[in-house]
Amino acid sequence: MGILNLTEDSFSDGSLYLDGIKACMHAEEMLSQGAQVIDLGAESTRPGAMPVNPEMQLQRILPVLRALKLKHPETSFSIDTQSAAVAKECLAQGASIINDISALRFDDGMAGLLAENEDAKVILMHMQGTPATMQNDPKYEDVLLEIKEFFVQRLDYCHSQGIRKENILLDPGIGFGKSLEHNLLILANLDFFADLSFPLVLGASRKSFINALYPSEPAKRLAGTLAAAAFAIRSKVAYLRVHDVAEHSQFLAVFDAISKRRMA
Repeated sequence: MGILNLTEDSFSDGSLYLDGIKACMHAEEMLSQGAQVIDLGAESTRPGAMPVNPEMQLQRILPVLRALKLKHPETSFSIDTQSAAVAKECLAQGASIINDISALRFDDGMAGLLAENEDAKVILMHMQGTPATMQNDPKYEDVLLEIKEFFVQRLDYCHSQGIRKENILLDPGIGFGKSLEHNLLILANLDFFADLSFPLVLGASRKSFINALYPSEPAKRLAGTLAAAAFAIRSKVAYLRVHDVAEHSQFLAVFDAISKRRMA
């Protein structure tokens, strides 16, 4: 999944793609580099970020989504939003995935919308708190178990609302209400969620846990991001949500080629 942030304050590339032409060019570049999904978001979810109203989100997303869908009708487009109003308009314009960091907790209308749109997929992400508060000293008794219990609760909710099982993906939420130790435990133990039997999405690209281990600006965290990707591949994570598509495509090609020649 190639990340396309249509925001002014995202932690890594805020304001770079607010211009619609630049946004479309960047999406085209990511597709040429091997992205299979483009994930558009118009509301920053970095630590401390405040909400963006649905009208502004749609103003930023719709022109870009329409232009890209017209040129790439077979490409899957994901919308990073907690708003049912935004999701509804974007699904009508050809988006096929809703990436909801609240796991359908923020907007009561989201579940019904997804149940009505039987072909739409949804990513349910774990987050402790909200973007504005999530990094204010997050605490867990057992981070892996608590995330799994959260997923079970949200899956039960989705079932009760009529959302099809095959349309659901899970994201453990690296950096969303987690300390460095929490993030490392999740990355090292992604297999812990395998028995839920739902595809996993991982968004570790350029995140601050890398800086905590090796001080670096967001744009210079590729190597750390690829280290996280290696563990994700070993755990058969279904989707990697990344900024650096070309580098991940090369990494995956080499990793896969070597893996296929490993002797039993």
